[in-house]
Amino acid sequence: MSEEIKITVHVDPNRPELCTLAVDRPLHPGGLASFRDIEAAKGSVLAKKIFEIEGVTTVRIAGNEVTVTKSDVVDWRLAAKEFAELIRAHIRSGEPAVSKDYQPKRLPDSVLTGRIQAIFDTEINPAIAAHGGVVSLLDVKNGNVFIKMGGGCQGCGMADVTLRQGIEKAIRSQIPEVEEILDTTDHASGTNPFYAPSSK
Repeated sequence: MSEEIKITVHVDPNRPELCTLAVDRPLHPGGLASFRDIEAAKGSVLAKKIFEIEGVTTVRIAGNEVTVTKSDVVDWRLAAKEFAELIRAHIRSGEPAVSKDYQPKRLPDSVLTGRIQAIFDTEINPAIAAHGGVVSLLDVKNGNVFIKMGGGCQGCGMADVTLRQGIEKAIRSQIPEVEEILDTTDHASGTNPFYAPSSK
């Protein structure tokens, strides 16, 4: 494969132990695979190679992104180059990024709800309160998390950034087992397409 493989690196300054590498093509289309250690990555060659780099504590592969957490303080400008080269080499090998035998370890929705609410209470809402924002956890269904933004976050042009680079990273760094994180907020008038409450 001679075509250049482009990779964009993002590091959240509020979570310097975590780095996301976005590739210009799918790695694990439509799927999400989270690995907590090298044993869990058995059979998933890309994740296993990443774990072989000293200090790596978690690896998450979803769509076209690889998110890596390290236990030590790291200069990602240098470290990300090593991860990017591993990703490029793996893509060129033609092997799947995630083993066909991979089975996600799902926590019960009730457990996820409690853990996510704790993150909202202790981290997310205190961080956005200074901007007059608030985020509510509406529901957890089959590992999918439904949230609603209020206050200064509703209708804010930076709401998607808050969701993807703030809320999502905070949750996934502590609970990589979650599936999708969906914003149900009507940021403009119209019918919300993402979520319908359970009929009970």
